[in-house]
Amino acid sequence: MPMSRKKKIGGLPLGFLTLCVAPTLLLTTIFMIWPALNALLMSFTNITSISVSGNARFVFLDNYIYMFTRDRNFLQSLVNTLKLIAVVPAITVFLALLIAFTLTQIKLRERGVYRVLFFLPSVVSLTVVGVVWACLFDPRAGGVINRFIALFGFAPVTWLGDERYALWCIALVLVWQAAGYFMVMHIAAIDSISRDIYEAAEIDGANQADKFIRITIPLLKDCIGITYVFSLSGTINVSYTLSNVMTNGGPGNSTLVLLQHMYKTAFGSSANFGYAMTITVFSLCLAFAISSLSRRISYQNENIQE
Repeated sequence: MPMSRKKKIGGLPLGFLTLCVAPTLLLTTIFMIWPALNALLMSFTNITSISVSGNARFVFLDNYIYMFTRDRNFLQSLVNTLKLIAVVPAITVFLALLIAFTLTQIKLRERGVYRVLFFLPSVVSLTVVGVVWACLFDPRAGGVINRFIALFGFAPVTWLGDERYALWCIALVLVWQAAGYFMVMHIAAIDSISRDIYEAAEIDGANQADKFIRITIPLLKDCIGITYVFSLSGTINVSYTLSNVMTNGGPGNSTLVLLQHMYKTAFGSSANFGYAMTITVFSLCLAFAISSLSRRISYQNENIQE
């Protein structure tokens, strides 16, 4: 067959494109799609570490009914996760945007050093981050934070041992760890804004607050929406590691999150793999639903303003 008659996409032969895509598609199917489908099937069974050899029984929706009606630990972990989702992404994205604006619009000699310092927490191991902050929150007088508040006459606080503070301590660490990562994305977006816009605003008498609120935020709506969705999914994933290292879900399950509850269900004393997969499927659906909702709201706001 002549070359001119061969099927092409974007000027390239279809066979060549298939050869390029096939390895990635194969790996994605083996390591992502098939495990996801297998987890979904397992969520409808009562498979445990004992019955994993083939004695599992299909229970249909019993796991999901039990999860919403009788599992208090699940309900507590869901509430804790929703609290983190409601607070952490908004603060993280706003703080990252504020830092990015400061480093790009305000003349600082050490701006390169500040960029490195703010970005550094995002590349440090989460386990190390959890251990370091657990030491900072040490309830004894030797803890750095308790030493600091003692300077103002306050008594030491059991930060990670008090149900009122433990979850918000983890939220603080989540913000500190992720703000620098999203700062880099916002810096790249701000650098793409024409300098003429800021210069024209300065001529009209705009101060830094005006440029941040009236220029930067409106022009970066797309970037803000993307980073917010990333922060949502990151909060669900990273909160598991920090909660596991800093508090192990305590005190009294006040810091237990969905993925941590799933892990304890799968590899704890009960080793109930089927029910653990039920929690996993729900967590995946929750993350997808919240991300889709946030993007839909941002698009609707853009259409209304247009």
